[in-house]
Amino acid sequence: IYCTSYCPALAAGSMAKPRGFEFWRSTLKGARYVVAPMVEQSELAWRLLSRRHGAELCYTPMLHAQVFVRDANYRRENLYSEVNQEDRPLIAQFCANDPEVFIQAALLAQDYCDAIDLNLGCPQMIAKRGHYGVFLQDEWDLLEKMIKLADEKLSVPITCKIRVFPEIEKTVKYAKMLEKAGCQLLTVHGRTKDQKGALTGIASWKHITAVREAVNIPIFANGNIQHLSDVQRCMEETGVHGVMSAEGNLHNPALFEGRSPPVWEMAEEYLEVVEKHPPCSLSCVRAHVFKLWHHTLQIHQDLREELAKAKNVAGIAEVNRQLKQRCQEEMAKDESEWTRTGLPFPHWICQPYVRPPPKDPNTENGQKASETKAVSVKRALEDSDGPNDSLSKNKQKKKARNPHKNFCPELKPKYIKCEQCGNPKGNKCVFNLCRSCCKRKAFKEVADCPGHGLRFKTKALKQSNSDTGGGLTNGNPTSQTVSTAAHDPL
Repeated sequence: IYCTSYCPALAAGSMAKPRGFEFWRSTLKGARYVVAPMVEQSELAWRLLSRRHGAELCYTPMLHAQVFVRDANYRRENLYSEVNQEDRPLIAQFCANDPEVFIQAALLAQDYCDAIDLNLGCPQMIAKRGHYGVFLQDEWDLLEKMIKLADEKLSVPITCKIRVFPEIEKTVKYAKMLEKAGCQLLTVHGRTKDQKGALTGIASWKHITAVREAVNIPIFANGNIQHLSDVQRCMEETGVHGVMSAEGNLHNPALFEGRSPPVWEMAEEYLEVVEKHPPCSLSCVRAHVFKLWHHTLQIHQDLREELAKAKNVAGIAEVNRQLKQRCQEEMAKDESEWTRTGLPFPHWICQPYVRPPPKDPNTENGQKASETKAVSVKRALEDSDGPNDSLSKNKQKKKARNPHKNFCPELKPKYIKCEQCGNPKGNKCVFNLCRSCCKRKAFKEVADCPGHGLRFKTKALKQSNSDTGGGLTNGNPTSQTVSTAAHDPL
């Protein structure tokens, strides 16, 4: 672990490193087409494939700063072993919520990349639990400290990736705060913290435009990028210096070339890169092939199962071969016989996946609930006591296994609290304590608690008898002693 106290050499290095637009033009070579940091998706093989097809800058998958500092294997598997001269420029992204830990991780990574990025945009539940990503966007003092420290101590520039606030003005103030702290390049994802999953919706380019106009550092835009035409339109409308793609790139790695090739062409090339640049985890490879073949696998469900069960890259390559064969057989038919999927291109062509909008709970297939016999309604809150239909699917399964299962908090049994710690006490505990407190008390007092299966008193008595009685209890030989004597040949 590197020392993060003030170091003149590091300070001098930070003064000499390129900043802002100089950094973008010289180090990043004026990159406009950018592949986003994606957990278990933007690994070396995928980055190299994307660069072959027009990507000018790539990010590593998001790395966990604390794990990166303490685990040498994690460092080797996620960055050190992926060093490749073809894979530059490269920005390493970290999630962190502690300035010292973030700097320690960044110092360990800075020699293997061209900049360090702080993730301030991840909206997933794991980020909420770990308190990082977009869930730090209201802690401006902490973020300012982290960025300032990184700008002072690192030999490479510090960049950030953020999501917007609902209010444009607050988003602009946020961006200006990060710029003032030392951020040298800012990627703005035009969606809010709550826009994810089924509620992803459309990214706001107005927010991105406002940020670009307010700051004096390069800005990358992220959101609504599915085709090269979207990239060009975004740059024209917002004036940003580069455009980042995540989902669009995963479904079509040739997006930045403006091509939509057959899926098998991209899949075969990717598998070839994987073979040339090991190691690459099987889960990464499988996930990429699933994304590429997403539309076709909706039709060929049997091969979807085969792909999920594949044990190695060769098995995945075989499923890819079968999918290619089936698609080519369909292509040989008359166009009128092709499977109609409602997509802009045939399903075997690389194209984006557009999430369907969330369903209106009051309608079903365009009809009002009152006009249908059976309607799937939005599930009620967990504390409502409605029929089974109002429960989640998981709870309905539990209800089917146990009809008496109750999910209403008001009707659930109330547990008596432990007298010492407040946790639920054991129902049969002789001390009215939880197991942990009971164990300490029973040990201290050499007592038994049948309710918790604790036998300290009983064990002590047995030990005492064996030490002093020589097998005698109240002056009488035990049955074991008598039995032994009866069979003693002497």
